[in-house]
Amino acid sequence: MPRRGRGTRARRTAGDTAVQVSRLERRIPYYDLLGEDGLDLIEEHADRILSEVGIEIRGDDEAIELFRDAGATADGELLRFDPGLVKHIVQRSTQGRFVQHARDPSRSVTIGGDNTVFAPGYGMPFVRDLEGGRRYGTMDDFEKLVKINQTLEWTHHSGLVICEPTDVPVNKRHLDMVAAHLRFSTKPLLGAITAPERAEHSIQMARIVFGAEFMDDNCVIMGNINVNSPLVFDGQVTRVMRIYAAANQGVVTCPFILGGAMGPVTPAGAIAQAHAEALVGVALTQLVRPGAPAIYGNFLTTMSLRSGAPTFGTPEAGLAYFAVGQLARRLGVPVRCGGSFTSAKLPDFQAAQESADSLLTALMSGPNFVLHAAGWLEGGLVMDYEKLVLDNDRLGMMHVLLRGLSLDDNAFAMDGFHEVGPGSHFLGSAHTLANYESAYYEATFADSASWEQWRDEGELDARQRAHADWQARLENYEQPPLADGVDEALSEYVTRQKEAVPDAWY
Repeated sequence: MPRRGRGTRARRTAGDTAVQVSRLERRIPYYDLLGEDGLDLIEEHADRILSEVGIEIRGDDEAIELFRDAGATADGELLRFDPGLVKHIVQRSTQGRFVQHARDPSRSVTIGGDNTVFAPGYGMPFVRDLEGGRRYGTMDDFEKLVKINQTLEWTHHSGLVICEPTDVPVNKRHLDMVAAHLRFSTKPLLGAITAPERAEHSIQMARIVFGAEFMDDNCVIMGNINVNSPLVFDGQVTRVMRIYAAANQGVVTCPFILGGAMGPVTPAGAIAQAHAEALVGVALTQLVRPGAPAIYGNFLTTMSLRSGAPTFGTPEAGLAYFAVGQLARRLGVPVRCGGSFTSAKLPDFQAAQESADSLLTALMSGPNFVLHAAGWLEGGLVMDYEKLVLDNDRLGMMHVLLRGLSLDDNAFAMDGFHEVGPGSHFLGSAHTLANYESAYYEATFADSASWEQWRDEGELDARQRAHADWQARLENYEQPPLADGVDEALSEYVTRQKEAVPDAWY
């Protein structure tokens, strides 16, 4: 095993969680790509899609009836909406911001306004690490990754499917996943969305931890659902949405569009489609329960028109982010965008470039909830242990960027200028000594030492340093306690639900 580094890096790879943050309030401007005329055009074409083409809800008559009662025209499972109708439903009751409560109140997050929340990758069937290579995820991997994410300084959220535990039956693994997040993490979490009963289970498990009365008035768990783009909501999905909304829990409605496959190759058309789909999803939550927490989601990227493979970090996807951010702010609803996307197979240069470009354009657009902020690899097929902590380091840099430039007296350093005067240096000044620990963000995995020092410390590259980092985090992890009787109640509930049905592996 290569030797660990010395000095500052060695201290920072010890899994120390003392600097963890739970809130990030943006203090720099959004990047507005479009003027009002451009936004009007996108909204106009979204309305045309909804009125001329329509959206199908397959297999959920109750959802169709809710929209029919609100003024939509239904032809079987096909719904059409007069221009402006869906926007009106959304704007009359959707909250511009809401709090998602964590079981550690200091970890609760505000979603909306100028707040940004980072959550790790979601839905990966495979995992990879430097020693174990690429393999199917297991429950052991899942629990390790939840614990590592709990120690990460710069993620605010626990997510849910940080990897798929493929050694647990498909119809039961959601119980173990939600329980693991509730046991091993104090950050907010997502719940299961793959079937209505799994959504019910997730909400009931949250009630065991938070209390049913508290959850009646507060959001503690959210469901992140995908539209079957183009222009279809599966009835299983809409029933899940209705369950979360009825319980006053959050719903993230996320169109899933690869340009050229689930949407047109031209970005403007794909953005109009995404806007139409997200509007309908948010509107459904408000018809179920006005004021229910809801997030306008977006997953819109490009694909290789030669191979059909998804591509990430592309300029077209960045332009789409900018437009989507503006559309959500115009609506006055929180917005979800993606994070550190890449098609790379390893955390290499391609992964760094694509992830950096994906994340930075998303952040400039003004997202409130960033899913897949850390660990995403291989087009979302792999959760990479090393990339999880590498991405976390970059999220720390983004905290500094989004918080903007300080202009207080200390920042202008006039006492330093008076002490140093012309022609000297600031290195040993009182101002420098008072600020040096916090003046600059010090990257954990970048190496700015001399070649000789790097050699003497084992010639480690960033991936090797990241490998040591996540292992140290696991070694130093301490499970946060639950209130008396809660762990036993969770275990009893999980056992009872598992015993009620036979195992299903597909």
